[in-house]
Amino acid sequence: MAFEDLLEDPVVQTYLHELVGPRGMPVAAAPPDGEVTDEELAEDLGLELNDVRRALFILYENDLASYRRLRDEDSGWLTYLWTFEYESIPGNLQDEMGRLLEALEERREYERDNEFYLCEVDSLRFEFGEAMEFGFECPQCGSALESMENDRLIDAMDERIDELHDTLTVPA
Repeated sequence: MAFEDLLEDPVVQTYLHELVGPRGMPVAAAPPDGEVTDEELAEDLGLELNDVRRALFILYENDLASYRRLRDEDSGWLTYLWTFEYESIPGNLQDEMGRLLEALEERREYERDNEFYLCEVDSLRFEFGEAMEFGFECPQCGSALESMENDRLIDAMDERIDELHDTLTVPA
């Protein structure tokens, strides 16, 4: 998939935005062809050099950019030439969805395995053991804690887990 096609995908845009934040998004959203220095990027995009460097480092940490160093023979200064490598974005997104699926399955089990009580005044939720320690009264306002049904939450988690399984083609 070409850079242009990849960058038009709203999921990819959101992923990049989550990685580099709003200040780094111009760097991530406009990858130049070939190698470029951080100074050139900052100048071309009208950004602070530190914001560009931060975005490049985050992209590098996520295998979306690489660099090579050149040392100036006269001054000894190092120049970093950056290359964007967005081919790994689909794989990175797949990994993120896998982590989300795992966390969601763990949370679903927690919701299924516990009984909860709610303070309707302060909107605080307590596990059964905590509620029992407090004598089934809210420690903040003193109102009675009511048994809380979380079936709708579990059902919503089941739906999302099924969607992720379908997307990842992982057997349920």
